Amino acid sequence: MTEHFDVVVAGAGPAGAQCARDLAQRGHDVVVLEVEDEDEFPKQSNKSTAGTFSSMMAAFGIPDDVVMNYTDNVVLESPNEHFVQEQPGAVLEFADFKRFLVEDSREEGAEYWFSSRVSKPIMEGNDIVGVRHSGNQEVYGDIIIDATGPSAPLAKSLGVSNLKRENQAIGIEYELEGVDMDCDGYADLTDAMMLRLDHELAPGGYSWIFHTGEDTAKVGLCYIQNESHHDYAKEGMGIDDYMQYWLDNDPRFESAERIAGKQHRGSAHIQMPGGLSTDNFMAIGDTVPTIDPLWGEGIHTGMKSGRAAAITADRCFMTGESDTSADKMSIYNKLWHGDVAPQMRTRLLMTQLLYLAENERYDTLVRDLKRIGSDTRNKANAGKIRGVMELLHWEDIPLLKRFVKEQLPV
Repeated sequence: MTEHFDVVVAGAGPAGAQCARDLAQRGHDVVVLEVEDEDEFPKQSNKSTAGTFSSMMAAFGIPDDVVMNYTDNVVLESPNEHFVQEQPGAVLEFADFKRFLVEDSREEGAEYWFSSRVSKPIMEGNDIVGVRHSGNQEVYGDIIIDATGPSAPLAKSLGVSNLKRENQAIGIEYELEGVDMDCDGYADLTDAMMLRLDHELAPGGYSWIFHTGEDTAKVGLCYIQNESHHDYAKEGMGIDDYMQYWLDNDPRFESAERIAGKQHRGSAHIQMPGGLSTDNFMAIGDTVPTIDPLWGEGIHTGMKSGRAAAITADRCFMTGESDTSADKMSIYNKLWHGDVAPQMRTRLLMTQLLYLAENERYDTLVRDLKRIGSDTRNKANAGKIRGVMELLHWEDIPLLKRFVKEQLPV
């Protein structure tokens, strides 16, 4: 007998599980299809640095027992400078966090089908009405949501996703013990999340140290293999080589050792979304993609996209006869651009400009962040033009000309 739900969600990551959690709380019949086995979940998808901010923890009711360490500051490093800003945050144990979302949404009434690999949509005419999974298994729903991340089997089939290989960022992270968190010549990283702009370590990207308690930390780097990366990359070096180079040359790691079984690799796309929804369908989380392009934070934005999709579905089911047309589903588009990722295009352009700059310019940027007031810093971080202008110099004109030239269509 074919099963039918109000909503079918593909993918049990933070976006998909939070969407199911919200839908179940609203009394909707929802099932989540997850490719991993339940006994091992999330062994294959435990790839996030899991750094987030207090606003996410409060907004989504995340418990303390999935937190490795609460942090007080965010630190921005350049090759020769550093800037410290008070910003409460949390470094999560990502696997525990994902399992919490699944269990909590189950308690609300959501169903989870593990070992269910989604392959393609089931169509009636031009409309998606269900999902084929696990070979020839089928499940139907009034609304289908793709939260599978970059694989995006449903969004790609429907022409909603346009993830491009040249926009794909790759990353590697180790969990280390024996890290000197307050090393001479560097900022004190005790209870802090640090991001470093330095082409020697991450050409065309950034690296990080997130304190996870005592002398342990998550340490990693990522970059997009684009023109900026090629400009600064060392011949023959891949992401593992850069990671080892950092570990070998930074005194904070002189006595550090890798914690067994705690190596993570992942990827995410840094670009504007091609589409977000169509008849009976929405794409959320990294399927879109939703990750913040400037600082790489994806948990909060992914969770917000899941909630926006749940709000949209709830609105579509409000009337006596549900309306899941593309017009009604476009509520999600408005919520995404207004609440989930506002100023996304501006922040993306800021990111592209940032990674074109040379290391010396990063030192100047950090000195400028110390000079300007917090209100101006907040405006710049939000992509407001007045704030960004405070960080530009006459000497940046050649950089800006190159940036504009790269934005022009070929």
